[in-house]
Amino acid sequence: MPPAPTPWTVTDLESLPAVPCPCGLARRGLQECTAFPGTIHRTTITRQAQKHWHRTMTETYYILECSSDAALELDDQLLPIRPGMCIVIPPGVTHRAIGQMEILNIVLPKFDPDDEFLVDASSGS
Repeated sequence: MPPAPTPWTVTDLESLPAVPCPCGLARRGLQECTAFPGTIHRTTITRQAQKHWHRTMTETYYILECSSDAALELDDQLLPIRPGMCIVIPPGVTHRAIGQMEILNIVLPKFDPDDEFLVDASSGS
């Protein structure tokens, strides 16, 4: 007999496959969870992170660890960061991480790969 369904969801982000994203590698969880309106990603951000923006998604970065020179570029302004900081990035804000870091990214509504727009470095858009 299969176990009875539970009203809660457990996701082991470390067991999920790491998929490429503009920031580095993301382990995306809770995509199928109907009780939560978003997704949560454990993301390893590399020094090659690309500037991008979203039309509808709000991202909330919680910094787990980062290099001493780490920062976020938000609409061309630099914000130095450190572990323990939490930054809300609303739709329309161009952003990229500078330096290496490990973050939890809470995405509302659920992550949609079609809502990720790279900024062309040569044109600024």
